[in-house]
Amino acid sequence: MRTTKVIVLPYDEAWSSDFETIKDELEHAIGDFIVGIEHVGSTSVEGMSAKPCIDIDVIIPDYAVFDAVVAGLRTIGYIHEGDLGIKGREAFKYTDKPHLKTHHLYVCPQDSAELHRHITFRDFLRSNPEAVQQYSRVKESAARLFPDDIEKYIAYKSPCIEALYQLCGLQD
Repeated sequence: MRTTKVIVLPYDEAWSSDFETIKDELEHAIGDFIVGIEHVGSTSVEGMSAKPCIDIDVIIPDYAVFDAVVAGLRTIGYIHEGDLGIKGREAFKYTDKPHLKTHHLYVCPQDSAELHRHITFRDFLRSNPEAVQQYSRVKESAARLFPDDIEKYIAYKSPCIEALYQLCGLQD
């Protein structure tokens, strides 16, 4: 699922229940093979402005169960896209899920550096309201400046992300 229009909205309390609805569907299909399912990304942080798309990391113990997870996800309409250039994070796309909020789905082994980065950043933001306000302002500005260019949107907010990564210990 590729973003074409950049829309950033104020935090919506419904995002939490949207995640739970998606999580329930995933657990029914692959619950026997996974360690957990995490709501990550900006929609998982109370007060954070975000693109209205739920980011989800499904955590597997290791790649020994990956084929079973892929098969289980296929039964509910997800298609494996590969790691899309990010080691330790397998992306899945879907079609025809009007009953669910728009979302990005990733499967990560529990020792994945990418999973660690997602959880660390989310938890840092959840405990730092000033960082949430700062990052929200940057994202809102980026969306206003680049409503039709996701690459420029990402580039605009990157310096803020890098600074926040330093604060939470994700970069030297």
